[in-house]
Amino acid sequence: MPKVVKELSALEVRRIVEPGTHSVGGVPGLLLQITGKGGRSWLLRARVAGRRREFGLGSFPTVSLANARAKASELREKLAEGIDPVAERQAARAALLAGERKRITFDQCAAEVVKVKQAEARNKKHAAQWENTLATYASPVLGALSVSEVELAHIVEVLRPIWETKTETATRVRQRIEAVLSWATTHGYREGPNPAEWRGNLDTVLPKPAKVKISGNHAALPIPKMGVFMRDLRQRDALAARGLEFAILTAARSGEVRGATWSEIDLDATVWTIPAERMKAGKPHRVPLSDDALAILRGLPAGEPGELVFNSSHGRQLSENAFTALLKRMGVEATAHGFRSTFRDWVAEFTATPHDVAEMALAHTIKNSAEAAYRRGDLLEKRRRLMKQWAEFCRIVPKEGEKVTPIRRHNP
Repeated sequence: MPKVVKELSALEVRRIVEPGTHSVGGVPGLLLQITGKGGRSWLLRARVAGRRREFGLGSFPTVSLANARAKASELREKLAEGIDPVAERQAARAALLAGERKRITFDQCAAEVVKVKQAEARNKKHAAQWENTLATYASPVLGALSVSEVELAHIVEVLRPIWETKTETATRVRQRIEAVLSWATTHGYREGPNPAEWRGNLDTVLPKPAKVKISGNHAALPIPKMGVFMRDLRQRDALAARGLEFAILTAARSGEVRGATWSEIDLDATVWTIPAERMKAGKPHRVPLSDDALAILRGLPAGEPGELVFNSSHGRQLSENAFTALLKRMGVEATAHGFRSTFRDWVAEFTATPHDVAEMALAHTIKNSAEAAYRRGDLLEKRRRLMKQWAEFCRIVPKEGEKVTPIRRHNP
């Protein structure tokens, strides 16, 4: 037990000026600590679990002698009950911090995830899509909510209005909400299962995407109309017409064509090599060029290696809407991307092309990991024969009343 000392008065305490620790009495172990520079503070010295501990009670005179004795007395009572006041204080602080962390909103978490996507994205457009879809569809419902409070009902409220009318967009919104909530869980802002997960969760509430009408699909031109369309397209002199024609003949994406440079084109080898940074899959892609595709290139003004192939009058890349506007002027209900679907349908219905050759022609990633591990080459020569057939097909203009029938030509 600490030695019982004389109980000093407030005046006597004020008169103490010597540096060190001084017992003031009233409560065993209560000390006034004075530093060499004259700073004063209260300490309670006590034994806890057989070890001497010191607990700060505040500075003097901010904490008066009477208050210091009251604090010391209360602290000793807790120690007698086996309560560690430091651990208690740390637990309270942790609980307060946890409460503050869980008040972070969905929008705040989404902003952090978007930053990550901006760092990961090969182009700014992809990161912008994350930001725009979350802001447009998720934020009005979830944005101001504490991320810890987001539940299944909230997710359904976001998705149900667009699930059957904008299914592709709704699917992406769901995936992005799931990613935001996963980020929040990982960072300690929420607990429990992710209400935006599909399997065993939303799949019991919403119909499968494949079973509902997907109005967001890219409109594609029917196969029998390709010949007439290509004839009409070739009669147009606009640069956008040449770009769209080249995109169709190579089955390439609009952005890949609009961003093509002369350094990517090897006219002698008749190959267009698109670098990894411009490909959706992040891998370089070689495109065999048919005679018709080569004719388009040779009909354009020759440019320097780094210059755009389809260079607008202002020296800039054709706009994203260039092909769409052209199709609208032609009165065609199709999108530039939709011609890739037409090409894929033609391959399936009109040729005996193996699946992997067709998928590689479209630069699709092989989803089977085992197959992808063994697929070393890019089947360039097989794809060259396929693109030659496609170009020949695109020149066929059926006579009135004549039907285009599948030729089922074998592609070895």
